[in-house]
Amino acid sequence: MRPATPVAVAEERILQGIGLMCLYVALIVTVNASGKILTTEDYHPHQVAFFRHGVAFLLMLALFAPRHGPRILVARRPELQIVRGLCGITSSVLYFTGLAHLPLATAAAISFTSPLLVTALSVPLLGEAVGPRRWAAVVIGFAGAMIVIRPGGFGSGDWAALFIVGSASFGALYQIMTRKLAGQDHAETTNIWSGMVGAVAAGALVVFSWTTPAEPHAWVLFVGMGLVGGIAHYLLTKAFERGPASLLSPFNYLQLIGATIIGFVLYRHLPDAWTWAGAAVIVSAGLYIAHREGKARR
Repeated sequence: MRPATPVAVAEERILQGIGLMCLYVALIVTVNASGKILTTEDYHPHQVAFFRHGVAFLLMLALFAPRHGPRILVARRPELQIVRGLCGITSSVLYFTGLAHLPLATAAAISFTSPLLVTALSVPLLGEAVGPRRWAAVVIGFAGAMIVIRPGGFGSGDWAALFIVGSASFGALYQIMTRKLAGQDHAETTNIWSGMVGAVAAGALVVFSWTTPAEPHAWVLFVGMGLVGGIAHYLLTKAFERGPASLLSPFNYLQLIGATIIGFVLYRHLPDAWTWAGAAVIVSAGLYIAHREGKARR
């Protein structure tokens, strides 16, 4: 049998990356849906975030510590790991806070502004060059977010959308810190630190807002979202090991379809025309930025 060519191997790895990315999207949609159910049942977002990060940390520790030993916890840039972890837990708390009052699809659409913020913040924080076309895409993308939010006074519910915008902002900082750590610490070390810092920070908050779940399904959701979320982010790391971010990142927008389906099944929520229009603008801007960044790297 003729051995595979380097091109065929590269194409196979990219297809694997796409498959892992799609699986990540499916899992992360279920995590967000679990968070939506728990927050609407009056469990505090601090408690939801605590389980989300704490269980994921224990899972990563159980998976990686036996193979790597104590050295898996040794970070070359612990200060960056702490900042990254704090950005991650802050993004989670803000997201679950807004999600308690917004449909899943609306929250997903607004959260898509995070890649736009990464592009904008990469200039002052990473020293990257961003041309006028990408800056125009950033501006257009945020115009799309305004279409989704439709600011018209806090009585119309846009106050909850502000939490999702804040979550996207800290999510962008989280991604910036991930870029800074690339090549310095092992990906598994970074995953463990992220869960550890998030669990400690959320644990300090949850002391003041803890509600012991009385229903078995709440325990299942709390523990399940941590396990599924930990697996999802591990799959995301593995996906980016197999293909370029500019190619794989756009598949993240499939979250909107998954969130719409689950939102309709659980709550009979369907995005209105304005939400779809704004989401289309945000996604288009994000796809254009991904295209330009991929072209610049090539």
